[in-house]
Amino acid sequence: MSYLLKWAKNLSRKTPLSPLRFPTTGFEIVSDSQVLEEEQLDEFKSGQYYPVNIGDVYASKYQVLGKLGFGTTSTVWLARNLHDHNHVALKVFVQDGGDPEEFRIYGIISRASTSHPGYRHVRTALDTFSLQSPGGGEHHCLVQKPMWDSWKDVLRRNPTHRFTEPLLKAGITQLLLGLDYLHTECELVHTDVKADNILHELVDNQLLEEFTMAEIETPSPRKFIKGAPVYMSRKFGLPREFGDIVLSDFGSAVRGNQKRNHDAQPNVYRSPEVMLKVAWSYPVDIWNVGAMIWDIFEDKHLFYGNDPSGKYLTRFHLAEVIGLLGPPPLDLIQRGVRSSEFFTEEGKWKADVPIPQGTSLEGSEECLEGSNKEEFLAFVRGMLQWRPEDRKTAKQLLEDPWLKS
Repeated sequence: MSYLLKWAKNLSRKTPLSPLRFPTTGFEIVSDSQVLEEEQLDEFKSGQYYPVNIGDVYASKYQVLGKLGFGTTSTVWLARNLHDHNHVALKVFVQDGGDPEEFRIYGIISRASTSHPGYRHVRTALDTFSLQSPGGGEHHCLVQKPMWDSWKDVLRRNPTHRFTEPLLKAGITQLLLGLDYLHTECELVHTDVKADNILHELVDNQLLEEFTMAEIETPSPRKFIKGAPVYMSRKFGLPREFGDIVLSDFGSAVRGNQKRNHDAQPNVYRSPEVMLKVAWSYPVDIWNVGAMIWDIFEDKHLFYGNDPSGKYLTRFHLAEVIGLLGPPPLDLIQRGVRSSEFFTEEGKWKADVPIPQGTSLEGSEECLEGSNKEEFLAFVRGMLQWRPEDRKTAKQLLEDPWLKS
């Protein structure tokens, strides 16, 4: 506690803070038989992760306060900038990892207009630096504002596993503002809009201090493998105030000013043009949002695309879309590189998968009634159009009657 008080006294002076001292004993050592977090991943087994230690100071100013999470390409840590006293999140990539294009994407975002109302709903980079691993490899590091839970985490916390209608409207409004900023100001296509990548801004600073105090008083369980620590991640508590929605993770983002036809998007959110290999751009994000709404509002996917064994296959996904929306326009089919796998030259379905019968958007939506349901479905149909050019833009969707009611 005394360390935190010392930091608090220094806040008013804005002089460089002295690093906190974290316990070197008294923590739980995880059994060798228990696989802990990134230890399960092949990248860890091959020695690709940087051995971050809680308490270390990187780039001469970022002190690591605790572990926030991990993934196949990086680990994420809460840290404090000892120079300006702000908390940050450090994303430490695996050796020689971190797509240079992703760093360029953050550069594009930083140079676009900050006056656009969607700017605050897109995650930005504060700084970048590199670390040298003991073995000589380079690890790129991304510095960003720390965030609270993702939409996926919020759904897990909620016993109903779904958003209320007011929460959905507020969240989708902010998400569309962010997409409009990306599409019009940055000329970027996100391509990976999902609940994991939609975060809540952390505005309750008390959670940051509580996180740090908890790490000092009850150090995170850990284990050591060949001398390198693997920590158990620590969660933030429940905030007293919730921040804005922020769209994050631009590892799959591409420039929108040129069309392409490579595979993209999470399987269940893949748009028709991606499945058929039609040249695509910004409208893939719009389809993505329309399909994702079912996950957060209906507690189910709109499309699954699984064969009887549970394996995702494009033809099963396309069959579901046809069952729900009707057959695709012939001109769209004629533009697709893969269309001949699924359709005849006349546009008839020929794949060895039956079209689901008796399905509809109306039947799939189970939470609303009457005119409210009709308005909601009209809003969704503005996104779920076969032709990408028939979909509304993010800016147009922001004016939708259901969203504004």
